[in-house]
Amino acid sequence: MADGPKTAAPTERQGQFLAYIHQYSLVNGCAPAEADMQRFFQITAPSVHSMVLTLERRGFVWRVPGQVRSIALLVLSDSFPALKRVQR
Repeated sequence: MADGPKTAAPTERQGQFLAYIHQYSLVNGCAPAEADMQRFFQITAPSVHSMVLTLERRGFVWRVPGQVRSIALLVLSDSFPALKRVQR
C-alpha cells in the first residue's frame, strides 16, 4: 500500500533555511520574519522572499501571505541538517 506523495529532500541551502526557521521558533516562541532571515543569511530581501516561496511550493513550510511571522514548518526537524553559522 502506498503512503501517498512524498516531498523530495531539501537542498543544502533550503535545509539551512528550514533549520533557521526551526531554531528561531524554538528560541523566540514565534516564527522569524523575512527580515530576520535576511540579517542572518546576509542576503537581499528578494532572495529571502524567493526562498520562502520555494519552500512553500515544495511543501516544506506553510505561511499566510502578507502576515509577518506566519511561517510554519511542515516537515520534521530530522529531515533537514543542523543550522550552520554563516561565514562571511
